[in-house]
Amino acid sequence: MRHTVTMRGIIIGHSELEQCDAGARRAWGRFRPGFGYPLVQPIFRLFAEAVPMPGGEPRDRDKLDRYHAARDKLALVLVDATGREITTSAIHIADYTEERGADALELEVLVRDEEFWGAA
Repeated sequence: MRHTVTMRGIIIGHSELEQCDAGARRAWGRFRPGFGYPLVQPIFRLFAEAVPMPGGEPRDRDKLDRYHAARDKLALVLVDATGREITTSAIHIADYTEERGADALELEVLVRDEEFWGAA
């Protein structure tokens, strides 16, 4: 099912959230940027600069702290294909496009919404 990430009504991008770990309440998948993605991309690039290898250890704690502070202020929202808002505790876009090419984008969400897990 297609999911959309928005910020104050602006479409940031989409993902099918192809992978799920219900035990960890985590879902992730390929991210397709929308028209609004350039507004938030510098924040998600901070993460890639702080953690240069996906799944690796942080190399720059200051950038990582700046990333978390900025991301938490974005007020990102996850919406399913029916328009229903999904309650999340975190929305992260892994953006390694500069290092690995235009397709190196992944959406990861921590989902608290029980209805989401009933349908997953």
